[in-house]
Amino acid sequence: MARIGEAQAPAATRDALARGRLRASLVPDLLVEARRIVNTVIAGWHGRRKRGIGENFWQFRPYVEGDSSRIDWRRSARDDHIYVRDREWEAAHTVWLWADPSPSMLYKSTGATVSKESRALVLALAMAELLSRSGERIAWPGLTDPFTARNGAERIAAQLSHAGELPAKPDLSAIRRFCDIVIVSDFLDPVEDTIAWLDVLARHGVRAHLIEVADPAEERFPYAGRTEFTDPETGDKLTAGRAEMLGDDYRLLYIARRQELTDWCKRLGWSFTVNHTDRLASDALVRVHMAMTVDGSSAGRIRA
Repeated sequence: MARIGEAQAPAATRDALARGRLRASLVPDLLVEARRIVNTVIAGWHGRRKRGIGENFWQFRPYVEGDSSRIDWRRSARDDHIYVRDREWEAAHTVWLWADPSPSMLYKSTGATVSKESRALVLALAMAELLSRSGERIAWPGLTDPFTARNGAERIAAQLSHAGELPAKPDLSAIRRFCDIVIVSDFLDPVEDTIAWLDVLARHGVRAHLIEVADPAEERFPYAGRTEFTDPETGDKLTAGRAEMLGDDYRLLYIARRQELTDWCKRLGWSFTVNHTDRLASDALVRVHMAMTVDGSSAGRIRA
């Protein structure tokens, strides 16, 4: 049977220098792609979208006794009611970004347009570009401290290009309450391991937005006949004489893992988005943007 997919990596996939060079060669092109995607969705990108301190008009609303907001006499003169003018909240917010660098992200099937690693980096850099244009503080755990800059995506891309071996799972304990974090991964680890890693965010009252990057072959399991499967993390191999016999059980387990993570995120007030590598990256950006503009005051209050 013809090969359906393979890892997109140099021969020495476990060598930190080889992985670093691969990532450095990818990042410039991925930054360009991220900016292209951002330019297609930027028209729908707004600020914090709630009343507060800022320069931009938010809404008119009826005046109530004791209201400290300024009365808008021009609007009030149109009818018999007194109105105040609210401005939109524009205080800088800190959003952490992280894309999974583990070997499993290197996979790309013939049905996908890019590898999972490429898609994850594009999504993270696109988020950095959007947030930077909005004046938000951004950071990458284990790589940068929070900063504000109009060229935030470019700065993170430069840091990634020169970084050596990145940890498979960074320490998230320094991320504090009222921050958001966008985590892009395939989330193929056992669910209990993922929850144990992210639990510190829930305890600190951080609101997380998980983006699962999925290759279509991983989800559909289109394998048949004698097939050899290789674990990209350990190198272990499994040879199936009739791979199609494993399909039903595999798909049930695959979807059950995703559903368990989705339900856990929902209980915490977090968002969980799936983005397939044979579809547009902008789909995930729009969904995460919508999730980030929802009031996150309850995030992290319910623990698994």
